[in-house]
Amino acid sequence: MKELLTPVSSNDINDLKAGDVVTISGKILTARDQAHKRMIEQGKDKIPCNIEGSAIFHAGPIITGDKESGFKIVAIGPTTSMRMNPYEKEVIEMGSKIIIGKGGMDDTVKEALEKEGAVYLVAVGGCAALYVDSIKNISDVHWLDLGMPEAIWELEVENFGPLIVAMDSHGDSLFDKQKKF
Repeated sequence: MKELLTPVSSNDINDLKAGDVVTISGKILTARDQAHKRMIEQGKDKIPCNIEGSAIFHAGPIITGDKESGFKIVAIGPTTSMRMNPYEKEVIEMGSKIIIGKGGMDDTVKEALEKEGAVYLVAVGGCAALYVDSIKNISDVHWLDLGMPEAIWELEVENFGPLIVAMDSHGDSLFDKQKKF
């Protein structure tokens, strides 16, 4: 199992292959449909956090508390990534190097991953409590007006995973029926 430290560069993930298992330490961002849409509408310069070399997790965490008293994460599990297909290519082009989610993504995303030197990692569904144990801190939240699950949450993590490389930066995908891994 390989540990990735965020932010990453294309060189950090170049040796990953479809089927490899990894963990992440550093910072990950959560972003679902509405956050992806807003990122594209507003452009890279207006995104309130740095996505260069980032890991973006398709998740809507369950969080208690508020900005004044502090937030506490209760659970976080992957959401279906194919919902982000219309937006993901542009988000990857903005500099994100790791996309984390559940299920497959389309060929547009696969091509963007290869062109931009990025990877798509699959999180195991049903492990929401396990993933919470890897979150050490909620460092910030952005676009809370979208609602708690749709906001961008900046999470500091340690050994977040296990995550499976589903689509690598070389164009290989666990979802390709013609390839055998």
